[in-house]
Amino acid sequence: MGIYKQLAQFTAYMELDLTLDIESIYKQHFDDLTLDDLVVSPIEGGQTAADRALREFKVAGYAQNRSQVYPESTRGASVLSPYIRHNLLPLQRVWNAVGGPSKDVSKFQDELLWQEYARHLYARLGKDLFENFRFSVPWKSEGYGWRREMLCVDTVVNELETKGWLVNQTRMWLASEWTVLNGEGWLSGQEIFYQHLLDGSRAANLAGWQWTVGSGTGRPYGYSRWQVNKRAPGLCSKCPLNKNCPIENFPEEAQLERLEKHPLTEHDPNPSLTQGPKDVVTREQPEAVFLTIESMGDADPALQAHPELPVVFVFNKPALEKLQLSSKRIVFYLQTLKDLAQRRDLKVFLDDPKEVIRTKNFAVTWAPVPSFQNIQADFAELHPWPWLRKPHSGSIRSFSAWRQNV
Repeated sequence: MGIYKQLAQFTAYMELDLTLDIESIYKQHFDDLTLDDLVVSPIEGGQTAADRALREFKVAGYAQNRSQVYPESTRGASVLSPYIRHNLLPLQRVWNAVGGPSKDVSKFQDELLWQEYARHLYARLGKDLFENFRFSVPWKSEGYGWRREMLCVDTVVNELETKGWLVNQTRMWLASEWTVLNGEGWLSGQEIFYQHLLDGSRAANLAGWQWTVGSGTGRPYGYSRWQVNKRAPGLCSKCPLNKNCPIENFPEEAQLERLEKHPLTEHDPNPSLTQGPKDVVTREQPEAVFLTIESMGDADPALQAHPELPVVFVFNKPALEKLQLSSKRIVFYLQTLKDLAQRRDLKVFLDDPKEVIRTKNFAVTWAPVPSFQNIQADFAELHPWPWLRKPHSGSIRSFSAWRQNV
């Protein structure tokens, strides 16, 4: 009996019909699981879209223009992060593919290494990264930290809510506005980012906010009108607060209290747990491949190892009920899965992944996130994560300290 026939016996498993259009699938299954009405980002999901984005990206000018905000035509950012986040574009593939002027390639590779550093940080510290890492800053609060009456803030938040992607410069503006300037706890601000960003990963999101607000570095990032004029010329002149700008000057430099050092900051006593399996671990003969949110692309190691096997993906309904993601994130996933279904025998369910996993012998790619630790023992076969740089046992207190050992 095939896996899909066996799964069909469990009436609790809600299967999605991928032959339907995106809007129909969304309204049938996800309308009550998201925070907004249906929003479709101009950034399209899927391996086909990812391959095209990488092929069309030109790195020339990246070092100078990667932080440019408006007009959008002047931006040098790659917009590859949604595909990198879901392993549609593995970091190693992007690293190898991008060539051009040395200063631009070097700066771009620095950004890829930052993504890898964030993954190492989250894989080692786990849920502890949800709290202040090294310095004390406002962490938890119930307030809202963005002054939407400021045109620079309102324009960027609108882009976050409609497009689901921001250049790094504006991510820093919003994080600084939320915590550094307005004193709201960064945890709730980063959660809004996570709900909306197509590249929203706990690793990059938590690290990015902690490094911007100062809990990761001791040096809070404060932005000012000068930066807005430099990166988004003409925006300030249209702002209703142009004559009374709240960010006319840089904020005063803050002296932050250093926290007690996390025991894993300087040394990882068991880096093999952080790294995951170095080789394929086979407990039983796999009958299907299981895909996770962390790795949805054609280059997924388990997917590549078993081209003949059917594939299963499960939208985690209990998690979605709690997270209340933006609809555009769900649309991105659906686009990705519909694209994959053109090449592989794929079934998609909306349920509790823990229950589905126990029905069959699945092969899966190990994922460097804490939630995977709770389910990895239930898989028949584990494939190594495709690290750009293998996790080491040395210091991760900063990007530069981490980089010395990779």
